[in-house]
Amino acid sequence: MTTNEIQHTNEFESTIGGYTVRGKAHSLSAWFVLALRLMMGGAFFYAGWSKIVAAEPFSATGYLTNAVPAASPLADLFAWMGSTAWFAEVLAVAVPWGELLIGLALITGVLTRFAAFWGAFMMLMFYFSNWDVGHGLINGDFAYMLVFLAVAAFGAGRILGLDAYIEQYDLGGETLIERYPSLGYLLG
Repeated sequence: MTTNEIQHTNEFESTIGGYTVRGKAHSLSAWFVLALRLMMGGAFFYAGWSKIVAAEPFSATGYLTNAVPAASPLADLFAWMGSTAWFAEVLAVAVPWGELLIGLALITGVLTRFAAFWGAFMMLMFYFSNWDVGHGLINGDFAYMLVFLAVAAFGAGRILGLDAYIEQYDLGGETLIERYPSLGYLLG
């Protein structure tokens, strides 16, 4: 079975590097995937919105230059980011607006895979900037990164989301996703 075939059962499989895994999801799985999408969408929307409307303009400079643990594998990168004026200015816009737009995309189910990728990237950066392995390598930032990746992998935007309609948009007898299959990396 190829990944382009629609499955009407709750069975799935994937092969990576010669290893195949198979699974059968519970009939309630779609609801849980939807809940994960909406949870992360709401959390990111709120995080971005609260930074945008805050009394003081958002800045990551102080955090990046003073709060990132020296033990972080990316400590030098974060110090550079916080001490490089133009990059700090980019972050002052990219972080709050990125959070807000990722959240909005997940809530509405539009460009879900694209938004989930960037959400996972942000969580990966938060993971390294909040580096603390005192209780192991897995923390909340890492777990949220995996939630974003699950949202993308399961095509959560097709579950009560606008991606389902966007993909099926008729372009003269052919759906948008049939004409442009690479949009499957952004939608779904």
